[in-house]
Amino acid sequence: MSEILEILSENARATPAEIATLLGLSEEDVAREIKDLEDSGVIKKYITLINWEKLEGSYVFAVIELKVSLQRKTGYDSVAERIARFSEVDSVRLISGDHDLQITVRGKSMKDVAFFVAEKIATLDGVQSTCTHFILKSYKEHGVILTDRPKPKRLVVTP
Repeated sequence: MSEILEILSENARATPAEIATLLGLSEEDVAREIKDLEDSGVIKKYITLINWEKLEGSYVFAVIELKVSLQRKTGYDSVAERIARFSEVDSVRLISGDHDLQITVRGKSMKDVAFFVAEKIATLDGVQSTCTHFILKSYKEHGVILTDRPKPKRLVVTP
């Protein structure tokens, strides 16, 4: 099972036939295992990694750290679940350290993100403070290096 997940995490487009060949299993067994993983919620979604920096006029991303009041009976869950419903929010995480929650948001401009935080996040019951960090450049996402370095024109000399 974990071998199938490792392959899919590297290539979400890998077919059951390709995975079966790599692992020496039957295609039917792999397809059944993938279906079970999807049905149980282990596999939540297949994604495409996009390098937004290569597109003109794409999105602005920010990481926002929140201090949140601990809620009776639900802890941080009720605030986190409410924040997760906003379409601007890409991720919500409970973190350790000086802050309680970390969210990643995207907007069309820094101003849009700032207004979203000020009007929709900071005003939520239980949110005590926010700290916004705009992402200026991404070097690596989901294990993939995003920066394109030109390949050397000279041949590499090895001893």
